[in-house]
Amino acid sequence: MIQHLDVVADGFLFDMDGTLVDSTAIVEAAWGAFGAEHGLDPREILAFSHGRQTIDTITRFLPDLPYEERVEVVHALVADEVRRTDGIAEIPGAGALLRALLELGAPVALVTSAPRDLALSRMAAAGVPVPDVVVSAEDVPNGKPAPDCYLLGAERLGLAATDCAAFEDAEAGIASAVAAGTHVVVVGTQESATTVGLDRVPDHRAVVVSREAGRFRLRA
Repeated sequence: MIQHLDVVADGFLFDMDGTLVDSTAIVEAAWGAFGAEHGLDPREILAFSHGRQTIDTITRFLPDLPYEERVEVVHALVADEVRRTDGIAEIPGAGALLRALLELGAPVALVTSAPRDLALSRMAAAGVPVPDVVVSAEDVPNGKPAPDCYLLGAERLGLAATDCAAFEDAEAGIASAVAAGTHVVVVGTQESATTVGLDRVPDHRAVVVSREAGRFRLRA
């Protein structure tokens, strides 16, 4: 697994869970309780859910549940997760990287499958700054791996997706960012046919930010 980063872009799009924030314990506890309640294997749920909107996971595992009831389940799960903040931490170097980009005036967006309230709660708990532009689950009809969220993130920055770099850790999110046409940087260890040839960093600690001829360069 090659870990390398050298990218020049006009703007930056960041996933949250697994990319900027480590909320693994909370996610596993929430989906574990859900699996136990419904007689489902939490390992299968976690394998599918990472990077996806909660409603898509509920639909996948409870397809016969009426839509209104699925929405109620989502609201209950999200409310529970918003209250859980113990153990949330930043992915090493995430806060410093975002601050460096924002201080240089780089356009930055948070692009997450989480609902907005949950995203803001987790970012605050991890001590990672929230950029002005946030694309959350409520903002797009089709969640990751569809490209909608990254296309919208770039649009809200006033940029083309092809001029942006996207940081992602999960297969669904990586596929979304690739489909949107961004320059994708994989954070962590996810490997698949989708990640072949993409830039990669284990975390953000070694990333150096500079401004060159009006654009922004990230190297590690």
